[in-house]
Amino acid sequence: MTASFLSRKPDSGLGNIRASPADPSRNIDWVLLIVQMALAVIGCFIVFSTSRTRVLSDPYAFVNRQVVFAILACVVMAAVMSVDYEFWKERARALYVITIVSLIFLFLLGVASGRDRISFDLGPMNVQPAELAKFTTLLMLAAFLAEERSDEVSYARFLGGLIIVGIPAVLVIVQPDLGSASVIVSIAMGVLLVAGAKVRYIFAISFLSIATVAAAFVGRLVNSYQVARIQALLDPAAAGADDTYQADNAMRALGTGGIWGKGWLQGPLTNDGDIPVMWADFPFAAVGEQFGLVGCAVVLALIAIALIRIWRIAHLSRDLLGTYLCSGVFVMLLWQTFQNVGMTLKIMPVTGLPLPFISYGGSSLIVYFALFGLVQSVHMRRMR
Repeated sequence: MTASFLSRKPDSGLGNIRASPADPSRNIDWVLLIVQMALAVIGCFIVFSTSRTRVLSDPYAFVNRQVVFAILACVVMAAVMSVDYEFWKERARALYVITIVSLIFLFLLGVASGRDRISFDLGPMNVQPAELAKFTTLLMLAAFLAEERSDEVSYARFLGGLIIVGIPAVLVIVQPDLGSASVIVSIAMGVLLVAGAKVRYIFAISFLSIATVAAAFVGRLVNSYQVARIQALLDPAAAGADDTYQADNAMRALGTGGIWGKGWLQGPLTNDGDIPVMWADFPFAAVGEQFGLVGCAVVLALIAIALIRIWRIAHLSRDLLGTYLCSGVFVMLLWQTFQNVGMTLKIMPVTGLPLPFISYGGSSLIVYFALFGLVQSVHMRRMR
């Protein structure tokens, strides 16, 4: 008897092809998937090289956790990809409310303890609500704007979008986490611009963002070291050695790598502990010292390819929701890369904003994989 899996099962006239061209499983963007996996693997190598001398009893302490984070992130991405992105639209409000509540609760914990808190300590992992806010704010904003089918964002819709973004942004600023807040604002600007917001609306967001940050400084809602970092960027000569220590050494490491670099695990600045928390804040300097200009170019080229693929998927989207989601992920990836590389080059203030897929950190890695899962979901269902 012929085995059942060998029997011919004709479908809609296409011979033995069981899935139509519109089937989501046949429309994964493999280029984007391979690029993000390559970046995550590079990130694991960089995390190991920059952290192996920091815990003498266990040189694999950080990289083991990063590998576990990467595996968990793949599972999360697969879950997000497996369902239509309309599924997430229907749950955007609930996820957004959960995020706001968690940010408020984190703020209250910080007030009660008398110290700043940016994450919940859950034993083996610290969960940062600010990272979750990037995902849920984008989802909520895109869902809200997609309800209005027009070529231009109305003033009422613009104000609604501003409120959606403003609440989590302010709560993140008072943690204080200016870097994550800047990412949330960049999402708003990118999505609103694609949605057809007038240029003066974008200027209004920029002005309000600057005013909010200025108010945070005046109201002493930010730490003294964050003020020092801004001052170090604007007037390096007047800044203290401690305020510029990280950035100066990161710049030196980047500059001494030459064309081909000194080799993996051979960077004296990046492997010997001269740059504190390098695996999270300055991984690009490690790439420059160990792999040189060529290594930096490869990392940036991979990110550029990811950006091109996301932009392409935004154009191929079947509806406005998919376009807005892809636009938000595009702007977020672009801004966060620019900010992290910029602070390594000393053209941006040190904010602790991670380099996507490369920096150590579970919350950031999982959220980025989830966001790319949304983009894949848009691509997989573009022909439905």
